Amino acid sequence: MRVLLTGATGMIGRKLAGKLWSDGHEVLGVSRDPDGAEREFPYPIRFISWDQRADSLKDVDIVIHLAGEPVAEGRWTAGRKKSIRDSRVKGTRGLVDAIAALPAGQGPKAVISASAIGFYGDRGDEELGERSAMGAGFLAEVCRDWELEVLKSSKLAERGVRVAAVRIGVVLAREGGALARLTPLFRAGLGGPVGNGSQWMSWIHVDDLVSILARAVSDESMEGVVNAVAPEPVTNAQFTRALGKALGKPAFLPAPRAALRLAFGEMASVVLASQKVRPRVLEELGFEFAHPSIESAFEELFPGGDEAFVAEQWVPHGIGQVFKFFSDARNLEALTPPWLGFRMTAMSTGEIADATLIDYRLRIHGMPVSWRSRIEEWVPGERFVDSQVSGPYSRWHHTHTFEAAQGGTLIRDRVLYRLPLGALGSAMMGGKVRRDVSEIFKFRRSKIRELFR
Repeated sequence: MRVLLTGATGMIGRKLAGKLWSDGHEVLGVSRDPDGAEREFPYPIRFISWDQRADSLKDVDIVIHLAGEPVAEGRWTAGRKKSIRDSRVKGTRGLVDAIAALPAGQGPKAVISASAIGFYGDRGDEELGERSAMGAGFLAEVCRDWELEVLKSSKLAERGVRVAAVRIGVVLAREGGALARLTPLFRAGLGGPVGNGSQWMSWIHVDDLVSILARAVSDESMEGVVNAVAPEPVTNAQFTRALGKALGKPAFLPAPRAALRLAFGEMASVVLASQKVRPRVLEELGFEFAHPSIESAFEELFPGGDEAFVAEQWVPHGIGQVFKFFSDARNLEALTPPWLGFRMTAMSTGEIADATLIDYRLRIHGMPVSWRSRIEEWVPGERFVDSQVSGPYSRWHHTHTFEAAQGGTLIRDRVLYRLPLGALGSAMMGGKVRRDVSEIFKFRRSKIRELFR
């Protein structure tokens, strides 16, 4: 099917676009900078501008609408609140109007629109399902008006368009969202509950959320309100204990409610509200969560307490050609940013194989560093794994996999690393190293795109 995806360059949108593409759908992303998005995107997805969406809708089977101003960034001034509301309500209205303007028989058969569990407001210990009443507060009002644009739209109903409003909980992902802010504090040993930690948190692992949205594309029974939350909500105290345990750090320093309200004003309600939400529709549909418990979610996100970085990239060439390139250790120099001054100095075998040792020299922010890697696993045409024997990290474990996909090869990198000096190293260098790793793989993606054009 042909899917139009707004918010395609966001954290959720990028993952969803990759999932839909790998499932064989044609994905059309919407972006303010279509050319830039296509250059940066790891999959061969075409982008259009927001102004072009109306012309493209006539040939689209499904619309997934994720676009919206971030809620939890900065104080809720009058201007910010207007931007948050308008980006969701007016943005959705414009999309619906564009669909309604199409000739009969043209346009999407379904619209899947994001919403949020903020609809339920602060509800204490009350168990909440899709049929529960709306709560009070700014977010509840925004979610109500946002959903009404699709759920109660006569323009969509008259055309027989299936509509789903997916109320999303706290999304857990290593790339962004709540964990991007919390993890550095917890790694430094400064994490803890908010207040007494009794408020309920309804969360969802990003991979499960992507699976829910992808299922909504083809499952016509997914209609109306759908709560996208894990089946096991936790209190804030349980959440912080589980996160601390996953990272191997204590989590006992509380953040007083009064201090949060003073620092963030009305926006503090995002973290102070108690919402015990159940995914009743998904359970009735038999949806299987990959990460139903908070412990399983954190184990995937922080395996063994390590930092994790995952990247994917598709190239329009066969595995044989792609793997041959990566089989030459010297080619790693071409894939590494010049500012690292990276070069291979020795290799223990004539060709890469199991147990091969490879020595490199590089510079990290001007400081010369020696690095020795060992090939832990070598499966030609499928994968290889290298780990640091000596070098700047306490641990570095890099898994490279190669998978045939859509007439080309999907390259996947999964890096697990740990900084020296424990909590002190995380506090001093954690953020900078994460940015460095991200920049290295950004350069790598650009270079691979150039080499395998």
